[in-house]
Amino acid sequence: MVSREMIKKIRQIEIKSNKIVEEIFSGEYRSGFKGKGMEFDDIRQYYHGDDVRNIDWNVTARHNKAYVKQFCEERELNMFLIIDMSKSSDFGNKKELIASIGATLALSASKNNDRVGMILFTNEVEKFIPSKNGRKHVLSIIENILDFKPKNKGTNLGRTLQYFNRIEKKRSVVFVISDFLDEGYAKDLKITSGRHDLVMVRVIDRTEELIPAGAIFTFEDLETGEIIALDNLKKEYKLDNNFKMYRKNIINIYTDEDYYKPLKQFFRRRGNR
Repeated sequence: MVSREMIKKIRQIEIKSNKIVEEIFSGEYRSGFKGKGMEFDDIRQYYHGDDVRNIDWNVTARHNKAYVKQFCEERELNMFLIIDMSKSSDFGNKKELIASIGATLALSASKNNDRVGMILFTNEVEKFIPSKNGRKHVLSIIENILDFKPKNKGTNLGRTLQYFNRIEKKRSVVFVISDFLDEGYAKDLKITSGRHDLVMVRVIDRTEELIPAGAIFTFEDLETGEIIALDNLKKEYKLDNNFKMYRKNIINIYTDEDYYKPLKQFFRRRGNR
């Protein structure tokens, strides 16, 4: 049974996400992500200026008039949300922010009758939900994010991408939602990017990106429990990441800002390509 508190949370996220999707993303989402190709739609009489390559010669011969084939975009997309649920996602308000982002993306897909699937991972794949469409399925995805209790604390994005590439042969739009505080996934990221339309949604707290100068800081790794000391008296220390080559497909979302603004900017940029 789903608790009243959980139903309330899901409903709040759905209402906010629906409003954002209706007001902001409906056009940008559709123009930003193209369908799989063109499919046959109808036949009509040839008019001057039509592409002669689309003439249907069999129909033309039967009617003794030129007819052309019409095509439309095969619109249905397959979207996957690959979401990092490791211990570091508990930092600040990342978890609810991740749920809101996931809900907005899933609802955007649902409004366009696209299919949505999801993987929740730590240092292994802990939950896999096959792609489907429909409001009920999207609400189930939101519930799974909010109610998820990870078995492990660590992160292994590389292993997760390997799993996804094995099981999903259909080209998909893939949103990886993570703080990307991990190592050794560059090769698998490249492979996934070659097979799918890959977008990285980097959800971070500003304190994780830049450590100001002026003190010796002590940190505890939330995933391993390791204590790390950093002598930072003389200059600020920037926490670097290893996906500079994918800058056009990265959305940086900070925990202290409205997440819909960077999402909208990304969709608009994609639509203008």
